[in-house]
Parts: sequence; C-alpha cells; structure tokens
Amino acid sequence: MAKKSKIAKAKKLLALRSKYEQSGERKTNRVSTRGENRCKITGRPRGYMRYFGLSRITFRELASKGELPGVVKASK
Repeated sequence: MAKKSKIAKAKKLLALRSKYEQSGERKTNRVSTRGENRCKITGRPRGYMRYFGLSRITFRELASKGELPGVVKASK
C-alpha cells in the first residue's frame, strides 16, 4: 500500500491541475504535468493502466475473478 501522504499529495495535485485547466490561464512552470496517476484501489504509482484506473497487479486480480466487465482472456 502507498503512504497516505503520497496519495493525498497526488489527489491535491490532480485537483490543482483540473482547476488550472478550467481557468484557461497559461503560466509557465505550473502543475499541468506534475500530477501522478495512481491505482484507485492500492495507490500504486507504477504499472498504471489509464483506461481502467488500476495498476497492472490489481487489474490482473480483478480480471481473473471476472469482476471487470468486457475483459476476457486472450488464450484459453
């Protein structure tokens, strides 16, 4: 599990990024690229899959249980 402080910081930076993008301002060196994608379940920053919002490990666990709709195994 990720440290709670890192998860909180990532959420704060993502909120700042969305607020910045909505305002339409263009200042140099702002938070537009500093947000960090993290798994919604474990908080893991590496191996993140954008489409699902999960890390590769969590994705594999949920897919094997059949809890992700529309995801099927490629091999039988």
